[in-house]
Amino acid sequence: MDNAQMVMYEEEAQQVTEVIDQLVKEANAKVVFVVDKNGQLISSSGETEGLDTTSLASLTAGNIAATGGLAKLLGEKEFSILFHEGEKDNLHISLIAQRVILVVIFDERSSLGLIRLRVKKTTEKLTEIFESLAKKAASAEAGSSPFAEITDDDIDNLFS
Repeated sequence: MDNAQMVMYEEEAQQVTEVIDQLVKEANAKVVFVVDKNGQLISSSGETEGLDTTSLASLTAGNIAATGGLAKLLGEKEFSILFHEGEKDNLHISLIAQRVILVVIFDERSSLGLIRLRVKKTTEKLTEIFESLAKKAASAEAGSSPFAEITDDDIDNLFS
């Protein structure tokens, strides 16, 4: 499932949203969002008005990919946590279960220590959700597909 397109079911999407809503409150963060490794926004919470979440999601995935290249050059498997400090806002970026990226944007109302503590708990919850999702997707894939019976001959006959 690493390079495959991830399918989100309504139940898991709701669970992810609940977990990141809780993180925003507990960590006193401005914004939290979850992105897949392809840069697609999965869920967001907090003060997202006025933010280009699509661009943030895409750039975050690119940042993770670039950092992965740096890690390989240094003989590391990966750098699973990134931190960027700005004048007003800070970014804490975590790779979750090798599948998704958790991004926390925070300012002076919070601290890096509090963010790291709360992200650690959130990571455990999100890992459970995405592992469950992977199992659900694998069992659905192993099940009968409505296209499993269609052969190349059927397709050729359809367009002849």
